[in-house]
Amino acid sequence: MLEIGFAKPTLPRSGALVLLVGEGDKPSGLWAEADTATNGAIGRALAAAEFKGGKGKTCTILAPGGDLTRVVAVGLGKLSDLNARTLQDAGGNAVSALSRDSGAAVATDGLQAAQAAEVALGAVLATYRFDRYRTKEKPEDKPRLASLTLLHGDTPAAQSAWEPLSGVARGVYVTRDLVSEPPNVLNPAEMAERCRKLGELGLQVEVLGPKEMTELGFGALLGVSQGSVNEPRMVVMRWDGAGGKTKPVAFVGKGVTFDTGGISIKPAGGMEDMKWDMAGAGTVVGLMAALAGRKAKVDAVGLVGLVENMPSGSAQRPGDVVTSYSGQTIEVINTDAEGRLVLADVIWYCQQKFDPQFMVDLATLTGAIIISLGHEHAGLFSNDDALCEKLIAAGKETGEKLWRMPLDEAYDKQIKSDIADMKNIGGRPAGSVTAAQFIKRFVNDKPWAHLDIAGMAWSSKDSPTVPKGATAFGVRLLDRLVAAHYEG
Repeated sequence: MLEIGFAKPTLPRSGALVLLVGEGDKPSGLWAEADTATNGAIGRALAAAEFKGGKGKTCTILAPGGDLTRVVAVGLGKLSDLNARTLQDAGGNAVSALSRDSGAAVATDGLQAAQAAEVALGAVLATYRFDRYRTKEKPEDKPRLASLTLLHGDTPAAQSAWEPLSGVARGVYVTRDLVSEPPNVLNPAEMAERCRKLGELGLQVEVLGPKEMTELGFGALLGVSQGSVNEPRMVVMRWDGAGGKTKPVAFVGKGVTFDTGGISIKPAGGMEDMKWDMAGAGTVVGLMAALAGRKAKVDAVGLVGLVENMPSGSAQRPGDVVTSYSGQTIEVINTDAEGRLVLADVIWYCQQKFDPQFMVDLATLTGAIIISLGHEHAGLFSNDDALCEKLIAAGKETGEKLWRMPLDEAYDKQIKSDIADMKNIGGRPAGSVTAAQFIKRFVNDKPWAHLDIAGMAWSSKDSPTVPKGATAFGVRLLDRLVAAHYEG
């Protein structure tokens, strides 16, 4: 992870310097000093490039004078609209222009300490790379940036503001690492072990195997896994940041470490993407790591159901009927509608074991949500308006946007079975809605939200703070939800 430091706002004698410029800004502070030290070269270059500080705009000036190798001006847009997301994007845009430098300084002397820390968070998130399997990459092709120093007048305050954000950044990295791993490496047992290692952060981690889940009666989850040689796991992670004296907030994740579709097998094209069908679980793990890493003053529990969905002679068949942990029976019409079966047992267990304040589940659940919302919003389904409003607000603040979708008794009728309590799909119409209606049958009117993140878990292009690949969508969103509303 990019090394972040803070220092007094003194103009660097050499290396690279980043200037954060708002629309209409005039040179002042370190910006003015740098322009004077380069005999006005910075001002002339910005004028020639018609750089006016627009949000998301950058201008790189090579060898402007003195011993500075480059100056990168990053636009903040209108300062009246400045927020955490804008500052994080600025940090991300800055490091994108600094990939050939081993270190750089960022002039944040015009910002508050907390704002400087947000710039640092964006920079760290933008420099994530998953490269552990690249054995022949040339050194010159690798990013060189290893450290970033933010220049600020109140370095203790800036450092203090950065410490909790660094915990969030580590949580994002945990999720991105998990989602990026190939499925031959990250099977349910391996993912459970990685969860167990997070005990180093102070999390209490419990792992349940097939024996324990069979004794409990996890018929829905176990049915999904029965075609694979890789046995399932359920992991329970607890963070008692409020002393364990309150009802916890609860997060549940779908963790299908590879999804072939089972007997209802998927087409071959693009099936390799199904390694990230565990992204909901990955987000829950990263969130718990973030809460522990920043010592959040909240009691929280994260549960993930980990399975591999494979076709074999022992695999679950279309037409099978399974009995869930709740006692409700499910007719399996399509074995590729498996994530909701996993969530059904884990959500019921969560309520029985912890009686949480609320539950939020995350899952790459349906292709239908991508048809509805593309790759701009995750689908939000909920039985609680207040929880919905909090989640949507947190999404806007972090840039992890949600769009509320309907729940209605009319949709629920689509999953009525002729031979069991329900069936696991409701047909093509409103596929993401009927999937949510299925999960709702295991909620018992507990305040609950379901986030269908199928369109958001993986990105095919770079954005300022999210490099192409695993996004860790939901970690910052849910951390913000907790910080804003549930910490003591």
